[in-house]
Amino acid sequence: MFVKITTSGGRRYLQLVQSYRDDAGRVKKRTVATLGRLDQVGGELDSVISGLLRISGREPMGERPAAPSVAFESARALGDVWALTELWKELGFGALRRVFRRTRHTTDVEALIRVMVLNRLCDPDSKLGVLRWLETVALPEVDVKAITHQQLLRSMDALMAHQAAVDAVVTGLLRPLVDQDLSVVFYDLTTIRAEGLTNVAGDVRAFGMAKEGLIARQFMLGVVQTADGLPIYHEVFAGNAAETTTLLPTLTTVLERFPEVRRLILVADRGLLSLDNLEALEAVRLASGEPLEFIIAVPGRRYHEFAELLGPFQRTHCTQARAEVTGELAWQGLRLIVAHAPATAAVQSTRRNGEIAALIAQGEAWASKLVEQDGGVKHRGRKLSDSGAKARFYHAVCEAHLSKIIRVDLKAELFRYEIDETARRLAELMDGKLLLVTNTKDLAPADVVTRYKALADIERGFKVLKSEIEIGPVYHRLPERIRAHASICFMALILHRIMRARLRAAHTGLTPERALEQLHRIQHHRVRLGAAEPVTGVSSINAHQNEVLSALRVKKPVAPEQLTLL
Repeated sequence: MFVKITTSGGRRYLQLVQSYRDDAGRVKKRTVATLGRLDQVGGELDSVISGLLRISGREPMGERPAAPSVAFESARALGDVWALTELWKELGFGALRRVFRRTRHTTDVEALIRVMVLNRLCDPDSKLGVLRWLETVALPEVDVKAITHQQLLRSMDALMAHQAAVDAVVTGLLRPLVDQDLSVVFYDLTTIRAEGLTNVAGDVRAFGMAKEGLIARQFMLGVVQTADGLPIYHEVFAGNAAETTTLLPTLTTVLERFPEVRRLILVADRGLLSLDNLEALEAVRLASGEPLEFIIAVPGRRYHEFAELLGPFQRTHCTQARAEVTGELAWQGLRLIVAHAPATAAVQSTRRNGEIAALIAQGEAWASKLVEQDGGVKHRGRKLSDSGAKARFYHAVCEAHLSKIIRVDLKAELFRYEIDETARRLAELMDGKLLLVTNTKDLAPADVVTRYKALADIERGFKVLKSEIEIGPVYHRLPERIRAHASICFMALILHRIMRARLRAAHTGLTPERALEQLHRIQHHRVRLGAAEPVTGVSSINAHQNEVLSALRVKKPVAPEQLTLL
């Protein structure tokens, strides 16, 4: 049946019509009822419709209910903290919970440490800044509203109070990632700026020469990492500690923590070489009884000690060389590996000769002016004195790092200088050269050089610590808080390097920073419809984000209830 409007005598009527077939099968229509004139149909028709709806089990006609109110809460970043939390648990950092469960702490110390580590990778900030950051992220398995600034500081104290147990957990999760047959480890130090002028007992903050070439209050951070770029140990030293004194204590601890390693090659930079270190390193034995092997660069200030030894090698191999040359010489019962790069040597020699020529021209100009002044000739500007010329010239020579070649006689009454040709020839002899001392017996000279050049990766690790993780400047005053801060940054560096290794293995072309930036866009949403319970959901994951999650071997983030409209 259907409703039909018909016209009769100029008026329009509303009829209920039925379709049917007659005996011959033809379609016929018949009027079942006339509902009245169209211009007079009103509430009577509404009551009929409501009755029909009621009989059919539907809601009767009436006023349409008001649309429920929809409240959208602020979206929170989920993807980056989700991925880092999954990596944290997969690697085994969750075992820290057992360490602190045996203590009297009423808060979840492991969760608070995890919060600070993840903050270092996502949006590094102060401990107060961590609380502001928590308001913008949906951190899994953490009640962020209950976290206070004091709890974060107390968790740092707990980290140091149980440092031995914490170190055991971290070493345990790193041990399966270290090659047990042959491990090449790199050791280097960097300086971390520290703020504040107060002094406390056992203070690690001290004034010293920073890596940037400035004297500043700082502490030193030593890091040991594998050839794969995985950091396995760190230590905090006083800001004025000599680099050579840090090597053996660090090495001893590394050997104690990784006794399963059957062969270990230590690669260290120039500042760590001393005769005492070499003798002590040769006496070190692994748990297997094998001797420690090492590759250490000779510092530039000691190159002159090898001039006589390098003379024949220079004449035989380097003078006519067009490509990089490597060779081997004997020195104090050890192997002295020499690498010579002709292109680098040419650049260094040309630059030095140009600087020397410019300084000589300046010196001759000042000497001529002094002679003319003595003869009564007047010049524009201030009168030049011998002492002033000496001071200015000596400063320019030192700025160019040529004080060993251009020797200014500061004790003479008159302005005098001379060129030390022996020092100049020595500098030219050392141009483009890299000197390495090693006791390895089965590595070819080229392989030794390659191993040493891989040390540059630890410098990149320091760059990550200082830029992405922002380990400094440090505003903590207490030594234990500074060490705790360094431990938190070290854990963040472990996660960063694991991410880097997995992203490289998957050939994504992404850095950990870019990957976290992609995942940061995966958001957690919360919507409330009227007076009903709020509904949560996760924003859609695009192809790029899915690729990052797959490369990191992390499952997709989920919420208790996924919203279809998001």
